[in-house]
Amino acid sequence: MPRVTFIGRDGVARTVESFRDFTLLEIAHLNDIDIEGTCGGCMGCATCHVVVDPAWFPRLPPNRFAEEEDMLALLPERTPTSRLGCQVSLSDDLDGLVVTLGRVW
Repeated sequence: MPRVTFIGRDGVARTVESFRDFTLLEIAHLNDIDIEGTCGGCMGCATCHVVVDPAWFPRLPPNRFAEEEDMLALLPERTPTSRLGCQVSLSDDLDGLVVTLGRVW
């Protein structure tokens, strides 16, 4: 089971175990991590914004949809390693992934 560490907006880190093929948004909700995901994971908002640790970013699959880039472009605090949590699925290759929760508008 892949593990992921979420760093909250308060700087506190929490490591949780995941299931393969679950998204970061799903994992966060299952573990009561404070990430919104207003649209339910259909890329209709950016409230599941996460900032991937730069060491991990190259290991992620690339954005698959232009819609994710469109949503990220709306964020005033977008970083080069920003992703939507609903679009990042966990695999065994991502065991140990570290992400910081983005700021909620």
